[in-house]
Amino acid sequence: MSRSVLPRSVPSRSAPARSVPSRPPRRGLALGVIAASTLMIVLDGSIVTVAMPAIQHDLGFRPAGLSWVVNAYLVAFGSLLLLAGRLGDLLGRKRMFVAGTAVFTASSLLAGLASGPAVLLAARFLQGVGSAMTAAVGLGILVALYPEGRERARALAVFSFTGAAGASIGQVLGGLLTDALDWHWVFLINLPIGAAVLALAGPALPAGRGPGLRAGADAWGALLITSGLMATLYGIVNTAAHGWTSPHALVPALGGTALVAAFFVRQSRARTPLLPLRMLRSRAVVTANLVQMLMVAALFAFQVLVALHLQGVLHYDAARTGLAMLPAALAIGAVSLGVSARLIARYGERAVLRAALVPLIGALALLTRLPVHAVYVTDLLPVMLLAAGFGLALPALTALGMSGIDNRDAGLASGLFNTTQQLGSALGVAVLSTLAAGRTDALTQQGSPRPEALTAGYHVAFATGAGLLVVALLAATVLLRRTVGRDVPVVPDVPVVPDVTTVPDVSVVVPDVSVAVEPVGVAKGAAAAPMPGEQPA
Repeated sequence: MSRSVLPRSVPSRSAPARSVPSRPPRRGLALGVIAASTLMIVLDGSIVTVAMPAIQHDLGFRPAGLSWVVNAYLVAFGSLLLLAGRLGDLLGRKRMFVAGTAVFTASSLLAGLASGPAVLLAARFLQGVGSAMTAAVGLGILVALYPEGRERARALAVFSFTGAAGASIGQVLGGLLTDALDWHWVFLINLPIGAAVLALAGPALPAGRGPGLRAGADAWGALLITSGLMATLYGIVNTAAHGWTSPHALVPALGGTALVAAFFVRQSRARTPLLPLRMLRSRAVVTANLVQMLMVAALFAFQVLVALHLQGVLHYDAARTGLAMLPAALAIGAVSLGVSARLIARYGERAVLRAALVPLIGALALLTRLPVHAVYVTDLLPVMLLAAGFGLALPALTALGMSGIDNRDAGLASGLFNTTQQLGSALGVAVLSTLAAGRTDALTQQGSPRPEALTAGYHVAFATGAGLLVVALLAATVLLRRTVGRDVPVVPDVPVVPDVTTVPDVSVVVPDVSVAVEPVGVAKGAAAAPMPGEQPA
């Protein structure tokens, strides 16, 4: 006599309905903790640039060594994101988040108390390590906390605001702290934020241990990708001092690229790859990372070169420069927190991304006509307001960058998204600053006054940045078209136990639970969102 066997995950008709929690506890507090941590990291990346002259004067940095106050952080941060994200998936994202915040906070104290260049550079490298550990998993935690489409979009708006507006806020805060106190406080300001994050992370963030290192601990892959990214970033940041054809830049950049290529070969053959190549099957994920890299590289022209123009040409001090950039932060925040979630829910991530890139192109196009003796209200304020497009672009990119990612790979996807962001930043610094400096030096040798030569150099960088954004818009338009069967979820390589709502041909009454069953993060047919992260992120 035959008998039917129900899957273990399906309750029988007589069994009492199991309660399925639709919302993890303290979800809003968890979002606040992740946003505060992200803001601390982003602030640290921009707040230091304003204090560089004071740091050089007090600690006796040579001009060539001063740039490593930024580069030491960038190399550690950018090279470890992918590895940290994967380790978070395997060992537990909460554990990685808390450990990274602790490392970052302790190294901020060391940087604030530094009395010499060597100590400060070591502290900055450790800050980069801690930032990578925290940022790589933050977006992955957010994905697990917010599975519903509209609520996830709102959470991503808050998360993206901290990344989009944090850099401008950092310039404001850096100028005020440096002028009112001294440069030590641009690092010490992290201590109360880090302490608050550590105190609240325990009760706020969901616990989880992960499957362990055996589920994906590819030691050779980790060595290849970390050393490859570190060498590539080292070579890129060296272009500012030595030029693109110098062995100081070319050898590590090419060597790092070869190591990254070897890493992907390794991943295609490894039994437990660090980066499962299934993640790269999604057109939305790959295109979002590409567009983000182009956008971040282009917006270096806005974030840094505008500040340099204000100080070097218009003779603003640090505090006034920060306040001049404040309208950009306010515009980004208003758009990101106010309307981005609703627009994404109504029109989808793809349409919002394409629309957001247009005002950013316009902002850099206006800057190509920036006069030497610019008037802030007529020449610069419109540019600050057009920067609001970043408040739309980043939430849309974050959603696309995490779309269709299985929950067990969320930390890795978050690390990948943040890695492309750091690569874009490094490329933007190297390419645009080199072009600007080359044009300025050529005009100076021809006898042009210094302000005119600087402005002309910035014009070249602004035009190049606008061109990068045009390429990003074309990529978003061509590669992100909604084609049936192209943007499918990234399916895990192992069997998954059926969910109670998806078991076919079983005569069982499934209890009603308050869980949204629409595809997560989907709005108007768009792919699922995660940041972090993106997030990304």
